[in-house]
Amino acid sequence: MEQKNNLFIKNENRPTTKTNIIFIVMFVFLTLFDQWTKWLAVRHLTNNDIPLIQGVLELHYLENRGAAWGMLQNQTWFLVIIPILVLIALIYGYLQLPAEKKYTLLRFSLILLAAGAVGNFIDRLINRYVVDFIYFSLIDFPVFNVADCYVCISSALILYCILIKHRDDNLL
Repeated sequence: MEQKNNLFIKNENRPTTKTNIIFIVMFVFLTLFDQWTKWLAVRHLTNNDIPLIQGVLELHYLENRGAAWGMLQNQTWFLVIIPILVLIALIYGYLQLPAEKKYTLLRFSLILLAAGAVGNFIDRLINRYVVDFIYFSLIDFPVFNVADCYVCISSALILYCILIKHRDDNLL
C-alpha cells in the first residue's frame, strides 16, 4: 500500500537539513531587511517626503491600519489571525515540496511570501499598523513597503510555478 506524504513520517524525498537551513537564513534575512527599511522610514520620513524620481516615485511615510490598499481598516485582530493561518499553510506547503532541485524557485517563493507576511505581521503586533513608505506618485498608487513587494513578487512566482513550470507535477 502506498504511503501518503506525512509531516511526521520520515520521507527520503524531503529537502536536506542544509537546504532547510539555507532557506531559514533567507527567511530571517528578508524579514530583518523589511523591518530595517521600516525603521529607516520611521526615523527619516515621518515628517519628510523624499522624492527619488521627481513626479514619479517618492518615499512617503504612512501608517496603514488596514490591509492591501487600505482595505479592512482597524480590523487588527482579523489582520493578525490571517497571517498566522497563511504562515501555517506556507510551512506545510514548503515541507511537502519534493527535494528535487527543480522546486527551488517554488520553495524560494514560499519563503519570500512568508517573509512578507511576517514582516507586516510584526508591525501589526508591535504598532497596530503597518509602516508603508514607497509611493508611485505618477499613477497615485497606494503607498506600500518592502514586505508588500515580497508578497506581490512571490505571488507572481508561485502562480508561474504552479500554472506553467510545474503544471504537470500534481503539486496540488
